[in-house]
Amino acid sequence: MANKGQIGVTTENIFPVIKRFLYSDHEIFLRELVANAVDATQKMKVLASNGEFTGELGDLKVRVELDEKEKTLKIIDNGIGMTAEEVDKYINQIAFSSAGEFLEKYKDQNIIGHFGLGFYSAFMVARKVTIESLSWKEGSQAVIWSCEGDPEFEMGPCEKKDRGTIVTLFLDDDSAKDYGTSGKIGQLLGKYCKFMPVPVVFGKEKEWKDDKYVETDKDHVINSVEPLWTRKPSELKDEDYMKFYKDIYPMKEEPLFHIHLNVDYPFNLTGILYFPKIKERMAIERNNIQLYCNQMFVTDHVENIVPDFLTLLHGVIDSPDIPLNVSRSYLQADENVKKISTYITRKVADRLEEIFKNDRAAWEGKWDNLKLFIEYGMLSDEKFRKRAMKFALLKNTDGKFFALEDYRKAISGDQTDKDKKVVYLYATDTEAQYPFIEAAKNKGYDVLLMDCELDSHFVNLLEREIPDSRFARVDSDSVDNLIPKEEKVKPEMAEEDKKNLETMFKTVLPKEYEYFIEADNLGESEAPVLVTRNEFMRRYREMSALGGGMNFYGEMPESFNITANLQNPLMVKLIGDMKENSDKVEEFASGSDLLKQLTDLALLSNGLLKGKPLSDFIARTGKTLTDYYTSK
Repeated sequence: MANKGQIGVTTENIFPVIKRFLYSDHEIFLRELVANAVDATQKMKVLASNGEFTGELGDLKVRVELDEKEKTLKIIDNGIGMTAEEVDKYINQIAFSSAGEFLEKYKDQNIIGHFGLGFYSAFMVARKVTIESLSWKEGSQAVIWSCEGDPEFEMGPCEKKDRGTIVTLFLDDDSAKDYGTSGKIGQLLGKYCKFMPVPVVFGKEKEWKDDKYVETDKDHVINSVEPLWTRKPSELKDEDYMKFYKDIYPMKEEPLFHIHLNVDYPFNLTGILYFPKIKERMAIERNNIQLYCNQMFVTDHVENIVPDFLTLLHGVIDSPDIPLNVSRSYLQADENVKKISTYITRKVADRLEEIFKNDRAAWEGKWDNLKLFIEYGMLSDEKFRKRAMKFALLKNTDGKFFALEDYRKAISGDQTDKDKKVVYLYATDTEAQYPFIEAAKNKGYDVLLMDCELDSHFVNLLEREIPDSRFARVDSDSVDNLIPKEEKVKPEMAEEDKKNLETMFKTVLPKEYEYFIEADNLGESEAPVLVTRNEFMRRYREMSALGGGMNFYGEMPESFNITANLQNPLMVKLIGDMKENSDKVEEFASGSDLLKQLTDLALLSNGLLKGKPLSDFIARTGKTLTDYYTSK
């Protein structure tokens, strides 16, 4: 005879609360129910191993069965089952958690159950749920429980003959559309249950026969009960790790290398992390680390569990010690989470330093793909930064690699300025900055290639971390000014000439930029006009563009330094013509083809000549060449 009663909850009706607030994603119901079934099966194994159960275990599996026509979904296990008293305690009185009590008794065993409300997630998708269960305890009577999504339930004896539990969901109409197909259930099982430690069966295997797939009698097991991270690293080869990567990321390029995590004190953590190839900032993908709890998929959003820069990695982390379904602030404050984060950071740094020390050639070969990741880590994590200062590399424009300390020793003899600071010259674009790179090399200097999206921030970091150092982009001034060996005396010019020089250049320069006009002695063989960019302003504009909190600089108009080389013969002539027209400088500048040509050449070498000015330059150059050759 069936008993009727009310579920022991403190609210008038908990089911709307369950549907709206228990889980943000309704599809999680299947994970919870399968996890409970796996939990019951694991408990059966523990009882047998401890000698408390001496009967026949049978083939321990969890079965998922869908009837699309009837709109029912069954989760079936042959685990420990429940008595009527246990159903009343653990289902009706939902404040209790059978997994919690079992864990306390068998806390040294590997049990999934951490979700006291897990069963009730079924009501997010079902209009009615039934439980049929027979306990493992000798002499137990099978029990059936049913509820239609309100605080009332019915419970009584049933004819179930086999040990274990059958949970049947009668899907509501909306859920039947979303979750009532074999394709969708198969997808969810593949997502959440792919590595659960008990075989999970859904349907039958198919084979290709007579030009079509036909169903066989063999169970289709959707999961691997011993995923790679649960095995000892000594048992595995590189091919095993690569195959596992391809299994979980079938469409991705092969990773650079991997790290196998395995710790049991002061917390439990296993997993495998892979370093993907990262060449472009736009190609970065996050949320590729999958978090598991005893082989049950939980989430691929691990931002609050691992340091931000490590979210660029791929792989899996499995830990029963990470609190689940709690707030972000709780995660950030949890001591286990902090320890896990620190441990993972240390293990990553250990692995990187190991490759750097033991296989320098391989490290250099991987550097272009690792650079963005390592710079991001150094910028965002102090502990990682201290470690990475030992294995981070610098690459020059000739493609040679240097450790930070080695590079300083290599350039300090030639590139130390009058203030005893070692000057690190760098370029961000070898083609656009080619003339400046060559000018530096011709004077015996070395130029680094800093073409990573984070380098504007990174050079600031290196200036702070490397004592008595200064970084200067190779096009930020003339080479002699970038590495001054002694106090440089500026050429003397009358104040009127300085003012006229500024007026002359600003008359012909593009109006969308700001300019700082100056005169200097750069040598007869150097260009008559040099266009450079202020290192400080340019660097902070780039940092602003990357979200570096420097919006003030990002909103300012771009500015350039225009240097007139007073030792170049063409500039000498132009300055002489300017002095002769000192009473009408703007008119002179507007009509001077020589001024326009010299200025446009300097702008062109910096990629600043565009549109009509570029067209005018081409026409003027053509006319000049024509006049020259026809006059001969």
